[in-house]
Amino acid sequence: MAVVNQTNQFYEGCGREGPIRCILLSEFHAVAGSKISCQVPDNYISKEVFDSIRFFIIPKPQLQRCTLTVNALGHKVIGYPVRIDHQRYPRNAFYFNLCFVCDSWARSVQYEPVVKKLSEYLLMMEEETAFLSNPENNARIQNLLMSILRDLNEKQVATIVEGETTIYLKISKLKPDPPPVQDHQVPFLCKGFENISLESWDLTTQQVVPFINGISHVARIAAEADVENQLVKSCIQNLVYYGVVQLLPLLKYSNVYMCTRNLQNLSKDHQFAEDCRRCVQLLHSESEPKRLPSLHKILQLYSQMTHGVTLRALCQRLCPRDNGIDERKLVTFGLQHSLIRCINKYPIFTGSYPSPRHKLYTGLNSLDEICCKTGLSPSRIEEDIDVDSNVTVIWK
Repeated sequence: MAVVNQTNQFYEGCGREGPIRCILLSEFHAVAGSKISCQVPDNYISKEVFDSIRFFIIPKPQLQRCTLTVNALGHKVIGYPVRIDHQRYPRNAFYFNLCFVCDSWARSVQYEPVVKKLSEYLLMMEEETAFLSNPENNARIQNLLMSILRDLNEKQVATIVEGETTIYLKISKLKPDPPPVQDHQVPFLCKGFENISLESWDLTTQQVVPFINGISHVARIAAEADVENQLVKSCIQNLVYYGVVQLLPLLKYSNVYMCTRNLQNLSKDHQFAEDCRRCVQLLHSESEPKRLPSLHKILQLYSQMTHGVTLRALCQRLCPRDNGIDERKLVTFGLQHSLIRCINKYPIFTGSYPSPRHKLYTGLNSLDEICCKTGLSPSRIEEDIDVDSNVTVIWK
């Protein structure tokens, strides 16, 4: 993790991540009250700052075993306060809180699971060996926290070995949730997940994944898997989040595609080009020798994809199958790697008295969405649009 210069001025909620500036261990002393028993680096949090937030560091019992974040006086403190009840302690209880300290503007949600896991580990060590409450362990605790601070900032991972116990800490990057899944979108299993084992997945995923073939759209998968539509959407959105599935537009021969500037990667990256040749190859039977299509023919097909040229017209003119190319695989590979993009139709009703179907012609619903909502084929919708003078089509 890059260390951000403290002189840079950001603001709370800006979304930028910052390093862990300090790790501190706070305890509740039977006489002195809440105090810092250990922190690395030393004196990063002054006594004055700590005194102003100490009631949130060792809070009331109702807030024990909860992740708490305090943002005050230029510091953001993430903690997980713990209380251990036992007769060996003064007042029959031991309170502690292991805290990470960041800049006040820094995004800190990625540290919360690490703070909780580390606190649970220290809880176990205290219950077994009085690791925290024994003053003889102060030097070990100091070295332990210093090692964790260094490793998490430099490598985002840390390993703790104390006796026979080993614990692994990792700062996981939290990705934003993917957009909601639509009925007309086609899920496609990403490379490496084609033969995924389903045993460790939830029941809904086990039912849905066998029907993901890169051809069926979400609504059809829900019907074939006999799973409620909204559950299927949530399941596929979860798979997209973890990089198992990618969502593609519905493949139709009436679609119009357009190449992007990423197409040049095929001529620059030899390995990428070889992967493309293998992926788009037309397979007749297992017994036939596998001849890879030429890169020249693949580039020719991609480069001819432009406004006003449907996939059907392109196939009729260039005959990809005569050159060993499966046009469906060609389109899928191009969409997956952003070599091409789909130009969608968006009908707009401009008349005065819309029918129920006309109410879908808002300019916001693509032809694919309208087909899924009405259950009609694209050709039927297009026929209606062509003969209706009150409907205008935008391609985008």
